[in-house]
Amino acid sequence: MPLNDDQNSDSDSSRLSESTASSSDSEYSRQSFNSDSSSKPSSPASASPPKTVITFDELMAAARNLTDLTLAHEIAVNANFCIKHEDFPQNSFAGTVKQIVHKAFWDHLESELNEDPPEYEHAIKLFDEIKEILLSFLTPGANRIHNQICEVLDTDLIRQQAEHNAVDIHGLANYIINTMAKLCAPVRDNDIKQLKATDNIVELLRQIFRVLDLMKVDMANYTIQNLRPYLQRNLVDYERTKFQEILEETPSALDLTTEWIKESIEDELSSISDESSSPPGADSSSKPIISPTLVLNNGYLKLLQWDYRKTVPETLITDEVRLQELREKLNQLKIIACVCLITNNMVGAAIVDVPDFADQLKRISVPLLEGMNKKTFDLKEALNAIGVQICSKVNRSLTERGLPTLNEEMQSNLMGQIAHIVEENNPVSSLIDKRIQFFMRSLLALPSFQKCMPTMPGGLSVIQTEMEFIGSQYASIVNFNKQVYGPFYANILRKLLFPEAPMGKAETETPTT
Repeated sequence: MPLNDDQNSDSDSSRLSESTASSSDSEYSRQSFNSDSSSKPSSPASASPPKTVITFDELMAAARNLTDLTLAHEIAVNANFCIKHEDFPQNSFAGTVKQIVHKAFWDHLESELNEDPPEYEHAIKLFDEIKEILLSFLTPGANRIHNQICEVLDTDLIRQQAEHNAVDIHGLANYIINTMAKLCAPVRDNDIKQLKATDNIVELLRQIFRVLDLMKVDMANYTIQNLRPYLQRNLVDYERTKFQEILEETPSALDLTTEWIKESIEDELSSISDESSSPPGADSSSKPIISPTLVLNNGYLKLLQWDYRKTVPETLITDEVRLQELREKLNQLKIIACVCLITNNMVGAAIVDVPDFADQLKRISVPLLEGMNKKTFDLKEALNAIGVQICSKVNRSLTERGLPTLNEEMQSNLMGQIAHIVEENNPVSSLIDKRIQFFMRSLLALPSFQKCMPTMPGGLSVIQTEMEFIGSQYASIVNFNKQVYGPFYANILRKLLFPEAPMGKAETETPTT
């Protein structure tokens, strides 16, 4: 749907559209800035005035939408996502309480069944619960087995049999086990065999519930596996619609995102001001032209150095963990590149003829930097250990070739420079960091459909494979985020870059499908 005449005539809005259309993600730009292409539920605009008071029910509805959105996103983008069966550690307080309560329950059941005549009321309740669990495993249309389960585990009938002391409790348990064998995944076959080998009825019922819990997890993962292709095909529309629902319930749901974009605009204005000064006679009141896509890309780059103790922008919550992991991996790669650059600069002449020496330095560094994102990790101590091992490696290589080893002063200088990487404003660390940022910025500037990688900056060749892999993951996250939240970003950028411009159609009326 094209913009209205007022919008087309507005020069600032046109300039915004043109600068965006000339950027790398042109398709996103055209949809976000030059058209109102979203459907009603997906549009970030609303004709109604903003709410000033949010009820508890509205807040809970927004929380549920956020949970649904986060779960759907995780299922679609994380191929390894699954539900795991976890229990409390046995030595924990919660684990101890659970053991005591469960033991008391099963001991009480055993005492009831050992009475003369046996008391079956609690056992009947267990059979009713088992029946409901088995029925939950059935697919629509499985009428025969559904009717059979309801008939065999009919609690009213079992209760009548109990009144006449005619309950075949072992027969019921065997039927349950055989039904479980038909419904369970192959991975549970051994558990079913163990059930069949259990004679004590109370222990058997206890183990039946344990295996049923495992089968619930299996069923959940089976559902996730089947749901994943559908979510992947429809995730953009689904996430945008869900976020719009959150925004309608919680009007402040874009506050952090707006602040994030605003900071990026300020950084870009500051950069323009630092890089160029107005020539004599120039109109100092004219506004610099800022590319909206460049603003967004700079904002995304900030996430690679984000302090994740702070809350991320709302539109990036679903990828917060992945972005944090990428930042941690990049920090480790930066240290490795610094170590290799320092070593090469100081003893390069001595190792120039050694094939793959940089890879050997990497193999030394990687194990010692494992877990560097943890609070207890001592980076300075790790760098000292790396320095010692590198000196040993260089000397061993020199000795093998009949060359003199490094003297004590050179070894001390090498280890000292490696140890100083951790210091703030270290020149080597700053240089490598700038080159990593340059590579990532170049990657975001490529069209989303272009598969090749930008040229690797100097000093990063030793980590090129890892950088390209991380870069690919990072670009995938960013490009998908732009697809989902592009219309929301477009409105924020319009308001921040052109506050005096008239509102576009998407901001003045609710679009119709």
